[in-house]
Amino acid sequence: MKLALLPWILMLLVTIPGPKSTAGAQRSCSLRCGEQDGLCSCHPTCSGLGTCCEDFLDFCLDISPTSGSMMGGKDFVVQHLKWPDSTDSVICRFKDSIETLGYIDNLTRVHCISPLLYESGHVPFTVSLDNGRSFPRAGTWLAAHPYKVSESEKSQLVNETRWQYYGTSDTTGNLSLTWNTSVLPTQTVTIELWGYEETGKPYSEDWTAKWSYLYTLTGNTSNSGVFTFTPKPASPEHQKWKVGALRISSSKNYPGQQDVLALWTNDHALAWHLGDDFRADSVAWAREQCLAWEALEDQLPNFLTELPDCPCTLAQARADSGRFFTDYGCDIEQGSVCTYHPGAVHCVRSVQASPRYGSGQQCCYTAAGTQLLTSDSTGGSTPDRGHDWGAPPYRTPPRVPGMSHWLYDVISFYYCCLWAPECPRYMKRRPSSDCRTYRPPRLASAFGDPHFVTFDGTSFSFSGSGEYVLLEATLTDLRVQGRAEPGRMPNGTQARGTGLTSVAVQEGNSDVVEVRLAGSPQALEVLLNQKALSFTEQNWMDLKGMFLSVASEDKVSIMLSSGAGLEVSIQGPFLSVSILLPEKFLTHTRGLLGTLNDNPKDDFTLRNEQVLPPDASDQQVFQFGASWAVPNTSSLFTYDSSFLVSKFLNQPKHDPNFKPLFFNEITLSASQVEEVTRLCGNDRFCILDVISTGSPSVGNATRTALRLHQERLESLQPVVSCGWLPPPSNGHKEGMKYLVNSTVRFSCHSGYSLVGSETSKCRADGTWSTPTPECQPERSYTVLLSIIFGGLAIVALISIIYVLLHRRRKNNMAMWRSQP
Repeated sequence: MKLALLPWILMLLVTIPGPKSTAGAQRSCSLRCGEQDGLCSCHPTCSGLGTCCEDFLDFCLDISPTSGSMMGGKDFVVQHLKWPDSTDSVICRFKDSIETLGYIDNLTRVHCISPLLYESGHVPFTVSLDNGRSFPRAGTWLAAHPYKVSESEKSQLVNETRWQYYGTSDTTGNLSLTWNTSVLPTQTVTIELWGYEETGKPYSEDWTAKWSYLYTLTGNTSNSGVFTFTPKPASPEHQKWKVGALRISSSKNYPGQQDVLALWTNDHALAWHLGDDFRADSVAWAREQCLAWEALEDQLPNFLTELPDCPCTLAQARADSGRFFTDYGCDIEQGSVCTYHPGAVHCVRSVQASPRYGSGQQCCYTAAGTQLLTSDSTGGSTPDRGHDWGAPPYRTPPRVPGMSHWLYDVISFYYCCLWAPECPRYMKRRPSSDCRTYRPPRLASAFGDPHFVTFDGTSFSFSGSGEYVLLEATLTDLRVQGRAEPGRMPNGTQARGTGLTSVAVQEGNSDVVEVRLAGSPQALEVLLNQKALSFTEQNWMDLKGMFLSVASEDKVSIMLSSGAGLEVSIQGPFLSVSILLPEKFLTHTRGLLGTLNDNPKDDFTLRNEQVLPPDASDQQVFQFGASWAVPNTSSLFTYDSSFLVSKFLNQPKHDPNFKPLFFNEITLSASQVEEVTRLCGNDRFCILDVISTGSPSVGNATRTALRLHQERLESLQPVVSCGWLPPPSNGHKEGMKYLVNSTVRFSCHSGYSLVGSETSKCRADGTWSTPTPECQPERSYTVLLSIIFGGLAIVALISIIYVLLHRRRKNNMAMWRSQP
């Protein structure tokens, strides 16, 4: 997406900031939200530039709250809009096709109710205030994965595990759920069960996803915030639904009425509503379901072949933030509560679903930092036919966030592993990935004055003032741009050093995200397509071509569809940015962060392809940096204030008048040398920042940023894996580490003896020193001795008999000779 220069030039015609423009605003924002048109703009930047149409806020809607579960039922109010005529019907239309009935409250404010959706992310909506005759007002609603919204927005299943085991051995009695009564302003409520299914031929055009109203659990119940009941088996026609959720809404709605104000529980296994056959013998029932799932799986395409291999170590998994992200079901920073993965302390999921099948990878790790595999433990990581977070374009199986994963990966785990002892069947079809083909991403960073460490390891400083190309990659049309501004000395004068104040990124036709410093004290501001985002409700967003995570106030993570990742954080008075690129970007990059090709000698490649030597002077490196100024026609930045327009839009992208302090120009007194050495040691980056800004804290922040870069680089070092080594048949294996220099020991069951080596060691070439030995049946020493001594006894007996017979024969011959 390239920003046209003309609209920005038109904005220069008005430089007095304010929310509205009163001069020349002859047009309206009706049906024009997002348009930039000089003196009557309906673009998000118009407020800061003072170019908004008079009715901008009446037609380009701000709402509160801005987000809710994709399950729908959330009430939100349109800000800044009053509508006194309460006789007109309010209709809210989402994605041009899904309509919900809104209302006008007693303060004349307009409200909408969010609909049940089969996708997450930003969803456009329009509003009609004339009974649906026209929809001139527009806004955006953020639909979130059900597990990524606040628990206060959901009804709670009390002891959720009990709900999902109800009817199995020793699990009976009452069940309870609770909810926040203030969310439902009604005297009585209805509690309904809804079921989820995906029907049609898998991976065909008629494969569809659907939530269905099944039956009412209770109606006209007091809105007390708690309901307790004794489950009864559902009627036979409803028992085909094995996954679902409860919905609580006003009793004024008719049963199953769509898209009304409501609270939902988490989706869960519907053990509690299954039939008498389940309750009579849950193991047999579950085994039958497991076998049926197994038969279906064997008919479906093999999705495992297009999944990425897992990182070899926990350190790699946490550092590779462009391709893997924390699994909220097993998070080391949340106490490692790993219900489905006992023995693990942390799991990650692949950020992007696989391209063809929409599947996902999962990787779990032990406290020792190594992989936990299903071949060794039922707590090992299991890949998913349906990615838990879904996959664009969503809506259709198996790409529905959360729900497709439940149908193809979770409920089958209940069948085979939790309700019946058939887990080997499940693990055979959901085997853990080892890491033999995993390749860590390449890392580059920019921070401080600013200083750069390229993908190939070249370190340099470039204190330019302007907007510059940090990275361009033709492979995916990835563009990362940085804005650098001069710092301030302690006395308020302009420093001879600069630092990053804004970073913008786009890949292909993805959304444009900009992260910049704003306010006082400085904080991170994130803009999506030039409009500021709020993270007070959601810290994870599904965007076009990327995911966005804000784990803390001072750090933003951006995960692109190519597997590239950015982390932008505050370090001192400036931004620090780290970029991760998978190996497929080799030979495809250029810009300030160098040419990724394992050859640092060509990192100083100018835009005109001239290459400076690695030992280029600071002044030559400055010319290299200046050559990567961003052309106006390809800028990704937002110019939403008169300062930004006059300073950056209407000026050269590289300020030729700014003269930085070069390292070879520094002259220090003996006392200054001692002070700087005490703080910085021999860190050139730190020394330059302290001198150019006059602030030891800036130098300290730079040291911290460099240390973080080096620690992440260390975490991402390649690790050799020899792959999983099986135990011998009729034997044991001790050791679940399969990385270089790891040793695995073998032993046999009683009655068997080991034939082969007792140990095998993972070698540097990725092979095991010896294969798995064999355990062969032992020969019994008792039997052997019995045979030996039995044989000797027989021989002795025969010898005695022979001697006796021989003597008798001699005696008889003597008698014969003595007879007459």
